[in-house]
Order: sequence, then C-alpha cells, then structure tokens
Amino acid sequence: MSCPGNPSGEPLAQLRYLSREEAEALEKELLEDYRFGRQQLIEIWGHACALAVTKAFPLATLPRKQPTVLVVCGPEKNGAIGLVCARHLRVFEYEPTIFYPKRSPTPEYQDFTTQCEKMDIPFLSYLPTEVQLINDAYNVVIDAILGADAEPGEMKEPYTGILATLKQIRIPIVSLDVPSGWDAESGSSEGISPDVLVSLAAPKLCAARFLGRHHFVAGRFLPYDVQKKFELNLPEYPGTECVVSL
Repeated sequence: MSCPGNPSGEPLAQLRYLSREEAEALEKELLEDYRFGRQQLIEIWGHACALAVTKAFPLATLPRKQPTVLVVCGPEKNGAIGLVCARHLRVFEYEPTIFYPKRSPTPEYQDFTTQCEKMDIPFLSYLPTEVQLINDAYNVVIDAILGADAEPGEMKEPYTGILATLKQIRIPIVSLDVPSGWDAESGSSEGISPDVLVSLAAPKLCAARFLGRHHFVAGRFLPYDVQKKFELNLPEYPGTECVVSL
C-alpha cells in the first residue's frame, strides 16, 4: 500500500533534518502559498503533541487514577502549542496544569488561554520547586517554553530559572519541537534532557543529538508538494495516525 505522503509506494529515502532557515521557509510556504492560518497550524501541532503524550504515557500505565501533567509554556508560538496540547490532554482524560509566567498579548494566543480556562484547567502562579514537583505527583512535564526560533544565548528570567529547575527533576519531560535551552541546529546546550521529543512538521537538525526514549514526528498534514520540495522523506504513518515514532 502506498503512503499518502509517498504516492509512488517506493521506499522512502532517509528522513531529512531541517535547519532553522529551512524550517522557517517551510512554515512561510504553508502560511502564504497554502493559506494555512497561524492559529490553524498551532491547533494541528498542539493536537498532535497531545497524541504523542498519550502514546508515550498511556493512561493505563500511569500510577495514579488522575494522571497529572504539568505544561510549562513560554510566551511565543511554542507556548501556544503547549496550551492547545493541554486542552486536548484534558479531553483525553489527563489532568493538565499550566504554568504560563509571561502571557502573550497576541490575540489568538489569548484565545488559547481562554479555551483552557473555560475547561477549568488550572494555571499556576509559580513553578513548583524540584522537591514539590516530585512530591506533588506530576506524572509528566511538558516543555513548551522555547522553540526552533529561540536563541539559547538570549534566554532571560524567568526562563533561566525554570530550566534550572527542570534540569533537576527526575519526572519524564516531553519537549515540543526543540528542547528548551538547545540550539536548534547544533544541538549544543546546557539545557534539559527530555525523555520524549515531538518534532513539528519535520525534525530540526538538533534532533540528531536526541538520546531520549521516544522521538515522534507530527507532519502527516503537510501537502505532498511541500514534502517533496523540502525533500523531507517523512516516514509512513500507520492507519489514520497523525504522529509517528521514529
């Protein structure tokens, strides 16, 4: 059977890892040529990230009756994706809590915040300490702080302090697109070491250095011509899945 992203049915070539410039060009093409909306892309990616979390940490395998997930959101696009991820996790019967220290003034990002509030997802006013994170029984922490656009050297408070805390915990961390504190291309960092990475559209160059348990790619929605133009060589997605584990 041929893959929807590979109509010929021929074996796929090696998966492509994108530079920051290539990732920006791909997103620009989706927005300008294919008329995807920014809010639409964030919704697609947030939903896919939530599905990846359910695959890495199925409800039946978690030790608590109410599986708790702490979603730490930054001020830009990655943070908005984290908000959408939290909303879908609530629908999937997880118990998300959000820490969003610097809320974006962007109207569509504010919409995502309102949606979470209307679903009674709690927002924390402070990040628990590493001891509290362990003792308060969060099953998973989602790193939606910084993305491929961020420059690790320009990181400021409160995010430097947040990363320092996340580096100390033993709870599994899921990073969205690029682990916070990593350089999106070289992968060099003093950042966190996530257990799970969810690459959006296609992996970034830094993902070649990822050593965690699960690496998911959320790129099935990409039009075939975009996949071909950027030579993504995406893997085959089984059935109707929108994320695939590498």
